[in-house]
Amino acid sequence: MTRERRGALQVAAAAILWSTGGLAIKAVALPPLAIVFHRAWIASIVLFVLLRPKRTRPTPTLAASVVVYAGMVITFVVATKWTTAANAIFLQDSGIVWVLLLSPLIARDAIHGRDVAAASACLAGMTLFFVGRLSPHGMAGNAVALLSGAFYAVTVLLLRRQRGSASQWTAIFGNALGALCAVPFVSRPFAVPIRDFAILAFLGVVQIGCAYALFVKGLEAITAAEASIISLLEPVLNPIWVFLGIGERPTAFAIAGAGIVLGAIVWRTVATGTSPTGGVPTPD
Repeated sequence: MTRERRGALQVAAAAILWSTGGLAIKAVALPPLAIVFHRAWIASIVLFVLLRPKRTRPTPTLAASVVVYAGMVITFVVATKWTTAANAIFLQDSGIVWVLLLSPLIARDAIHGRDVAAASACLAGMTLFFVGRLSPHGMAGNAVALLSGAFYAVTVLLLRRQRGSASQWTAIFGNALGALCAVPFVSRPFAVPIRDFAILAFLGVVQIGCAYALFVKGLEAITAAEASIISLLEPVLNPIWVFLGIGERPTAFAIAGAGIVLGAIVWRTVATGTSPTGGVPTPD
């Protein structure tokens, strides 16, 4: 197995774990910032244990990536609570457009026609997937979800630009900063029912901790654009967990959209065989 193929599979595994977040967040009977606090501090510890990053020198890029990562962590949870899970995930993952536009500037990755084609097919498939589900209600949540998409895109690009221990510290410090930003708004933060804490522990350990450990490893081998395309597995798989959890059946449009997205991901990741760039960016 090539290094690029292994990286793509690691990112795909991360997307599968991420896809459980919407249902789990909806299942916790706590305000969004309380969820952010517990999810983030747990994830920060788990990532430190899993990644065991080497020391790295502080740089403006590292500082910026920690801030935008924290912003992504906070806004995604808030959006998921304020609007539907479908809205939150679809609007956040529209951040792939920003990845394609900014990848040459921030991540120093070349963008090829096949990246644009695959991303366009994925976005078209995602639009079909959420026909009848995207509602005008919860507009504040929709706006926060769009902001989360921008944070997500910049996070992916900065992680790709840094790689190595700097990208690992980004995830650790980013979650820690997210928890610190949320805790002042949480009354009695550790007075949490056992059931809710079990879900929060799952979110911190598995849905963020294990997922981002896989993601930063995979991102060392593939470009930001390819990683973002593969990550679109998340909005496809999320409704499957919703169906298994609460019995909500996917529509015919959803099935067709899932087929388009999965087909585009398979074509871009497997059929092409290699990463779309011949080199890797120089770490800061």
